[in-house]
Amino acid sequence: MKRVTINTNDVGLVFKKGKFKNVLTAGTYWLGFGDEISIYDMGKEYNFSVSELEILLTNSDFVNIVHIVDVADHELALVYRNGNFKNVLIAGKHAIWKGLSTYTFEKVNISNIEIDANIDRNLLEKTPLMNYIRASKVESYEKALLFIDGKFEKVLNAGNYLYWKNATTISVLKTDMRQLNMEVTGQEILTKDKAQLRINFSIQYKVVDIIKSLLENKEFEKQLYVTMQLALRASIGLMTFDELMESKEKIAAQVMDLTIAKAENLGVKLINCGVKDIILPGDVKEIMNQVLIAEKRAQANIITRREETASTRSLLNTAKLMEDNAMLYKLKEMEYVEKIAEKINTISLSGSGQIVDQLKQIFVK
Repeated sequence: MKRVTINTNDVGLVFKKGKFKNVLTAGTYWLGFGDEISIYDMGKEYNFSVSELEILLTNSDFVNIVHIVDVADHELALVYRNGNFKNVLIAGKHAIWKGLSTYTFEKVNISNIEIDANIDRNLLEKTPLMNYIRASKVESYEKALLFIDGKFEKVLNAGNYLYWKNATTISVLKTDMRQLNMEVTGQEILTKDKAQLRINFSIQYKVVDIIKSLLENKEFEKQLYVTMQLALRASIGLMTFDELMESKEKIAAQVMDLTIAKAENLGVKLINCGVKDIILPGDVKEIMNQVLIAEKRAQANIITRREETASTRSLLNTAKLMEDNAMLYKLKEMEYVEKIAEKINTISLSGSGQIVDQLKQIFVK
């Protein structure tokens, strides 16, 4: 004989020679020869195997101390302990000790992807449920297309979207709805007069119709790039090198005219575009530098000739005035003598007194 004590909120399962015999609740008991007992804390979970549970459920005393929860293949059971969410039960038969805690169970159908509105959304963020949830987040600057089993369902605006995990296939395609930039770089293009140039072109655009962009077109960004590239080549191919250098802004206008309708078919609105860089080959660049130098030299010569003509005209006018006015002539003469004297520190005179007379004749009328 063996004496055992079962504490409050514990339960003992008695087996004899491997066969389930009875259930012992709180109290003191004597076990017969060959009896074995397993004591369980009813405040803790224990996962019985399917075969163990089938045997235990044949005993009415065991049935009275457990909650039996049957969960179908298309269901989940949400377990609440004393009103608080505790865990999730998947498909199968489950036994949970009654004990001192109060348990409630809520079954949810996961055969559909939509989550019932009566389920607290805060529970969906908890670890036990996260393994059974598919989440997709659409940012405030995005829109998305929802596909269910490969079929387009609807457009998703900004927000968090949660779906049950099941056999249904879900995919979400998102795109940025903000103003975007695209660079068409390093384009080797021949002008109308066969000058080879390398062009870098910039485009600003915005997606305005997500269904056209993602559903009706494949890789719309690549298509937009090729469209802009071909339009750029067509525009430059109609212009000579000189025309291109004189009016680069015309290229942007021509490219916009050629592509605006095609961009709309891609669900895109063109906002702005323009030539970013024109890179000349080395020999063309050298020729352009020579032309520029020649032009600047010609401009400098014109300015020099203009100034020389003005100076000569001024001298002629002065000469005519001095011809008619002897006093003006004498003042001009003294002005030049003064300028010469400013550059002389000392004057040394040698010879007869005729030098003084000659100087006097210069300054005295």
